[in-house]
This record gives sequence, C-alpha cells and structure tokens, in this order.
Amino acid sequence: MSLQSNVMLELADQAFLAGNFELAADIYECQLRDFGEPATQRELLLRRADALAFGGRLSEAFEIYRRASKLERLRPEQLQRLTECLSHSIRSRGVIDSPRSHQGWTCYEEFACRICQGFLYEPVTLPCGHTYCKKCLDRDQGRGWAAGCKECKDTSKAAEVTTHRVNVLLGSLLAKWFPAQVLAVQLRHQGNVLYAEKRIDAALEKYNEAIRLASRDHVLFSNRSQINCNLKKYENALNDAEIACFLQPLSLKGHLRKAQALTFLRKSEEALTEYLFCIALDPENKIAKLEAQKLLSNLFAPVPEDVQERIPDCVRLLSPRARLKEGTQHTLTWESSTPSGFYNEHFRKRCLLSSQGKLLSVSLEKASEVTSTISSEDQSQAVGTEEDLRPREFSRKRKHNVEDEETAYGLGVLSKHAKLESALNEVPSRCSPVIDASDLECPLCMRLFYEPVTTPCGHTFCLKCLERCLDHNAQCPLCKEGFSEYLAQRKYSKTFLMEDLIAKYLPEELVERRKVYEEEMAELSNLNKNVPIFVCTMAFPTVPCPLHIFEPCYRLMIRRCMETGTKQFGMCLSDPVKGFADYGCILEIRNVEFFADGRSVVDTIGKRRFKVIEHSQRDGYNTADIEYLEDRKVEGEELAMLLTLHDTVYDQAIMWINSLKSEQKERIVSHFGPMPEKEPEPQMSPNGPSWCWWLLAVLPLEGRAQLPFLALTALKDRLLGIRRVLMFMSRNRLR
Repeated sequence: MSLQSNVMLELADQAFLAGNFELAADIYECQLRDFGEPATQRELLLRRADALAFGGRLSEAFEIYRRASKLERLRPEQLQRLTECLSHSIRSRGVIDSPRSHQGWTCYEEFACRICQGFLYEPVTLPCGHTYCKKCLDRDQGRGWAAGCKECKDTSKAAEVTTHRVNVLLGSLLAKWFPAQVLAVQLRHQGNVLYAEKRIDAALEKYNEAIRLASRDHVLFSNRSQINCNLKKYENALNDAEIACFLQPLSLKGHLRKAQALTFLRKSEEALTEYLFCIALDPENKIAKLEAQKLLSNLFAPVPEDVQERIPDCVRLLSPRARLKEGTQHTLTWESSTPSGFYNEHFRKRCLLSSQGKLLSVSLEKASEVTSTISSEDQSQAVGTEEDLRPREFSRKRKHNVEDEETAYGLGVLSKHAKLESALNEVPSRCSPVIDASDLECPLCMRLFYEPVTTPCGHTFCLKCLERCLDHNAQCPLCKEGFSEYLAQRKYSKTFLMEDLIAKYLPEELVERRKVYEEEMAELSNLNKNVPIFVCTMAFPTVPCPLHIFEPCYRLMIRRCMETGTKQFGMCLSDPVKGFADYGCILEIRNVEFFADGRSVVDTIGKRRFKVIEHSQRDGYNTADIEYLEDRKVEGEELAMLLTLHDTVYDQAIMWINSLKSEQKERIVSHFGPMPEKEPEPQMSPNGPSWCWWLLAVLPLEGRAQLPFLALTALKDRLLGIRRVLMFMSRNRLR
C-alpha cells in the first residue's frame, strides 16, 4: 500500500468521523481501483458501505455489502456499524422519546414497575422516593448491580438499602384496587419458578391462568411467548409476542420475544426489523445487537448461482417503524397520501378514543382466537417454495414500486392490529381504580397525605407528621422499629407514586389540603404574632448565640423556623410568674447541625429587640405577640454630649478588656468573637453600637441585671449604665 493511499484512507476515516459520509464514500470508491487483493477490497467495500448507510443511501449500501460478501462471507461483528445506523434511523424519528410514546393499552400505567415494566407486586419504595417490585430489586442486588434507582440514577443512598421492605400502604391498596391483577402476578412468579425448574408445561398452565385473570398484562404475554418458544410452539409464541407489543408498543421484552419467534419461523427480515427496534429502544442490549448482526450476515450471504440475487428491502426494514406517529404507537402507520393512510387514520382515531378511557378488556380465549386467525393469514400469504422461505427481498433487476409494496404490506399489518383492537373492545373493563380519600389518609394526622414519605420499615406518613413523631422518639410510630440512622440522615424523600395518585385521583381534596398547609405556614411565618419564643438565656443584637436543642418542643420550633424560611425566633429569660420575660431579642438561624439522636446545635445571631405584648403557647412551646424596639435619636447639643459619652465609655471598655487575663480573653473571643470596632455614627443602627451589646454579653452580670439594658430605648441611658458597671468592676479589681 503506497504512502498516498494511506493518506487518502486516513482522510476518508477522518471524514467519516466528522460526519462527511459522502466524501468518505467517494474516497473509498476511488481507492478500490488501486487494490486487487480480495481482503483489502472487501475491507474498502465495507467502509464504503458503512459511509453510504450513514449518509442515508441504504439501497446502495446494501448492494455494496452484498458485493463484499461475495468476496468472503461477512462476519456478524463486521456489520456492527450498519446495525447502529439502522437502529439510529428508527430512533431519530423521535417516536421512542416522545412523551406519549410510553402509553399503552394496559390499564395500570401508573402502577407499573420501571424495571420489569409489569404490574407492581410487593412494592418497595427506595430512599429516593421511587417504587419498584421487591423481586426486581432483590434480583438486581443479587446480581451484584448497584442498588441505585433505575429512574433517577441516584446511587448516593445505595449503602443505606440492606433489605427491601414492602411499602405496606401501597401493597394493601393495590390488593384492594386490583385483586385480579395481583393474583395474576402471583401466578406469574409461580410460573417463573416452574420455568426455572424446567417444568415448562406446568409453567405454561400458570401463565394461561394468569392471562385469564389479567388479559391486558403485556408482561404475561411476552413471558408466555418465551415459554411457547421453549415448547417449539413458534406460531403461538409469535401470537403472544404480537399481543404484548400491541398492549405495550415500546416494550423491549415484547419486541425481543417477537424477533426470536420470527427467527424460529425463518422470517428473517421481519425478525431483523424487530431486533433493530429493540436496539433503538435500548442501544446497550447485547442480545438484540448480536442477533441483528447475525441476521444481516445471513441476509448478505452469497447464494447459489441458480438462485436470483437479492438484497434486504430497506423500505421494509425501516418504514413500518420509522413512520410511527406520536399518538398512534398502537399500530404501524403510513402517510395519509397512500391508500393505506386512509385506513390508518380511521384506526388512529379509534385508538385515541380507546386510550381516553373507552378501552375494553379482552379474554384469553378471544385473544387466542384472534391471534390464531392472524397467524393463519400470515401463513396463507406465504408461497410454499423453498426459495420463498428465505427472507423477503427484492430483486435489483425488477422494477420496484416502493409505495405500492409499502401500501400492500401496511394493509396486511393494519388488518392484524384492527382485529386485535376489535377483540380488545368486546368485554368492558374498569381501567381506573375507585379511590376514596380515606384510602390515602395519614395514620397520624388522619388527613389526606401531604408530602408523603415512606420509612425504611415500609410505613407511610406525612413528612411533617413523621418529623414531629421523631422529635419525641426515634422509632416508627406504627411498628416501633428504630430509626436512629434514618433520623441522623434527615434526607426524607417524598414517595412519588403516592403523590401522583393523589394528584390524579383526588385533585379537589389535594387543593383543599394544600390550602390548609399554606395557611398554617403563613401563620407560622408571621414575625409579629405568635412568634416562637425560646426560653433560655439573654441574647443581644449582633451577638452570636449558639444553642443546644434537645427538647421535643424546641426541635419542632426550630424545624418550623427553617421550613417557613424566616429562620427566626425570639429568645427570652424565664419568668416564674409569666413563664418568660417581657423583653427579648430575635435570633436568626445561620446553621443547624443535627445529631443521630435528634439533638442539634443551632448557630444563631441576635437581630432585633422586642417587647412582649401577649404571652401564649403553641404545640408545646411558647409564643408571643410582640412589638419591636428602636433607639430614639437625638440632635444638637444632646448629640454632641452623646458622642463624647460614647467615646469615653468605649475607651473604658477597652481598658477593662485589656486588664483581663489572656485565658479569659481567649474564652471570650472563642465564644462571642472579637470586640466590634467603634462606629463613627453611634445612632446609625436602630439598636445602637454593636460594641455595647458585645460588652453586655461578656460582662459578668446575671440575666436579671442585663435585662433592663435590652428594654432601654435611649443610647445615653445604656452608655451610662455600662459606665457604672465598668467603674464598679474597676474598683473591685483595685481592692
């Protein structure tokens, strides 16, 4: 290989990676003339075919793949790029990612497990708030996979999940609302056990019984399809897979089972279409990738000389899936400009009407009858020669009208799905549970759940109700299981399924419940009326005040201050008559550090002084109606005298601080911080200079002696009082 050829091939590879497939294909074609070795020619043909495929010229690409296969049969791994291209063409239509594309004909969409896609059985709610089947989670954990959530991908709490506990409330509600469906899932699991034990016939009987109870469960049909494949009942397997795909159009398992059945029935091209759709649904599915590559390898394989050369029909590989419309995923659709489009539009309207609640159930016998008829029609359309048992292909030598063939093919598939729909519309079925508000009441407050949270033991409560119970005891209010670690984490995630159920089935009750909650929060947010009061020690404006919270009533008070967003409460001295003093200071929470046993250390700082107008209580802690205090401002001669007094007292304070021992200074600074600087304008703040409050906090005075300073609204009086205290302290030191 010459240096120039190497450069050109490298340029072609770069063009391919950059998405310039036309240029890559042209360079590969030019290089083919310079190489006569079959192996090199085959490699260049494959590269050119890949470029043509990704460039959207599939028919030409298929022809090049066939030419390469003539030189030497293509290995499955050599068709990896083509598989990716075909599956990407299906996904790029936007059908799979459409918000409505996940809607099926099943009657329990909101009750489906996001792992197995089947009806929730023994539901387990993870710490993140998402719910799955217990068996699905146990199986994943047993395989050594991360215990993270498959929906939100949260693995941060995986270590917390050691055993999966069933959501007690949700499990009982599902048994109440869907008794037949729950029994059907039980039978499904029994059938799975029998299948694992190689008792295939017994497993089939279990599935037959389950389908009689829940004839809309697509998982039952897809699983029974696999059982029938094991029994070599391939037509029955295909029928079940067709129903599974019809009930849940984007079910990976259903399409995979359908592809496998088609493969056994030697319908290679249809099987390939299904495998490609599976890859579009799950690009990481190894089974679908490998089988699709094998089928492509067989389709491009050289044929005997007496057999007409054919290549796969790209229209049939992509068109039925590529033209899926957003609202019509229950069938394969085509453009309304073709004759089949008219029939498809009629069927689309019927599908949409059914999806709005008019969908009717189908019995096992009826489904079997319909799918048997469909299967018979499929067989009657096939030509009985050995040649026609090969995959459906078209000859390059024959003039081919794509639109006519697509129309004919579409009418055949449409006939299948129309019959399935007709069967599904014969027996009425209630698809939505009848939910009473009492079904979704918190066992603690006896009101509709608001922000429902499921505990590790599987019980569900309102978030606020649970927190109040944990203030008093770190145990489940119902089963008394210990919650020390759960309490220490304090990461309560709402149970999404419960919230969705309430929003969907009890919207009016939810509006009323939210209104009550918002009124309660508005009342708690008022910093003039019913202000929470922490009865403890003296607090002053601008001075830090760390607190140790351990009593249940104050745990509740601090949490409410955080929830309302005010992060503020009052601090007062105790009073033997009134309960707490008539004057206090508002504290603002800067940080809260929780401990495993529910205690907390709250870092606060003083904000404003207040006078108590009325003493009261709420939920075990004290509250008060208050009015805020501000210093009166002075002017003229009074201001000049005030400034002189201010400077004199400040100097005295500095002298007293400097007279303290170094150990005393360190303790004061570590607790209250350094003394604030003297302010140039002492009347700037409504509370007066910050250094005054800092000094009052560190002076060795009892609370009762400090309280009058808090009530003073004249800075002059406060300064005079501080000067008297400093003079008294100095005289005592001299003695």
